Amino acid sequence: MNTIFIKLTTNLLTKITVKILLLIASLFSSASLAWVDLVMVDKSDNKMYLLSSGKVIKEYHVALGKNPEGHKEQEGDKRTPEGFYTLDYKKEDSAFYRAMHISYPNQFDLDNAEQKGVSAGGLIMIHGQRNNFEGLARYTQKSNWTNGCIALTNPEIDEFMALVEVGTQIHIKW
Repeated sequence: MNTIFIKLTTNLLTKITVKILLLIASLFSSASLAWVDLVMVDKSDNKMYLLSSGKVIKEYHVALGKNPEGHKEQEGDKRTPEGFYTLDYKKEDSAFYRAMHISYPNQFDLDNAEQKGVSAGGLIMIHGQRNNFEGLARYTQKSNWTNGCIALTNPEIDEFMALVEVGTQIHIKW
């Protein structure tokens, strides 16, 4: 009798364990299990893509600088830079919920600004919504409103920061 009880208990525990493992696996999307090796931004379509080994694993709608067409050339031009940069640090004490810094300006940007006699600007980030205005995301994300940064909703920036490591390359293009 004890042998039958032990077998039934073992079989039941095995089935429950398998169901729990399947449930846990279903909670994690393929994006959360993948390693993001490139972030690509298509400014012409207000889209940001997370890629792993050349395959898109996540897509976001983004808001950009108020004057999105063209490369950022100077501080205050309200443009989002174009080119290859690095996501070089996370900023948790941002005025925009959470943020990850883009390594703009690079040497090309600095040289270009110096030739024009202007400041290249800086502090370009991928960030969430402005603190205390997160409830307006359904409106703000419909237009380009930043000073040159790339904006996501707060839940999206949480996901982005969980998926993308500091040191990841970002390619921003029109």
